[in-house]
Amino acid sequence: MTDPALPATLRGAVDLSSLRNRPAEPAQAAGAAGEGAAPLVFDATDDSFPTVLELSRTVPVVVDLWAEWCGPCKQLSPALEKVVRELEGRLVLAKVDVDANPQLAQAFRAQSIPMVVALVAGQPVPLFTGAVPEQQIREVFAQLLQLAAQNGVTGSVPVGPGDDAPADEERAEPPLPPHHAEAFAAIEAGDYPTAIAAYERALAENPRDEDAKAGLAQVRLLDRVKDADLQVARDAAAAAPTDVDAQFAVADLDVAGGHVEDAFARLLDLFQSLPSDERAPVRERLLELFGLIGDADPRVLAARGRLASLLF
Repeated sequence: MTDPALPATLRGAVDLSSLRNRPAEPAQAAGAAGEGAAPLVFDATDDSFPTVLELSRTVPVVVDLWAEWCGPCKQLSPALEKVVRELEGRLVLAKVDVDANPQLAQAFRAQSIPMVVALVAGQPVPLFTGAVPEQQIREVFAQLLQLAAQNGVTGSVPVGPGDDAPADEERAEPPLPPHHAEAFAAIEAGDYPTAIAAYERALAENPRDEDAKAGLAQVRLLDRVKDADLQVARDAAAAAPTDVDAQFAVADLDVAGGHVEDAFARLLDLFQSLPSDERAPVRERLLELFGLIGDADPRVLAARGRLASLLF
């Protein structure tokens, strides 16, 4: 899941050359061009990325590759923002929606999200993939700052009044229900089984708790993919096309990596190929993933339509 042991020299693991020389649109990270201060947290796009690369020559830039449908992203992003704000301008966070910015997703080889990389002096440094505990983020960022200093990137950005607003808003939010709070604490600690049990208790008390349903689906997926190897899983699935567990493993990894339609197609093909008395687990997994992505998502609507046609 993580790679906290950063090297003393930069690792050029991805090729950003296609993004360096394109004309940059005015970016929120205006401080890179010397016009004002860059915010601590900002959105980055395919077009604005040359400005972000330039900013990384002054201050380390953490890049959060995420998507709206990605449950683990929604757990990780607030933790990233919190730790970045704690460091008070010593590094900044650029948020990249991979669905809206396919060139950046391709350049960073974002096969699974959430994916977090850093930019130091214009060079990429892989950090970690997947949701990780807040303390682990702090440890990785501390090592990133050491690496940046070794490469002469020791600047910072001024902290403006707006940079503290999200933290104030968070403090004003009502406390989470007890089972939800227990689940969040367990997720932060990387204890997914405990988080699953907490959400299950919440649903036992209130079967209509939609937040608990969504949280349970997200943390179950996190637990299933945390130690998975994509190539090993794909080889096993190719060798056994009707092995339910093997197909489930690849579908989970596809959903975690943003390949939602591929995951649904795989499971629907599996459902169609199985005898009727063996289909129930596949249907249940599809329904769980539908809830994770969102019932209004067009990919879910299309998959539901195909599932209905196979059932009736």
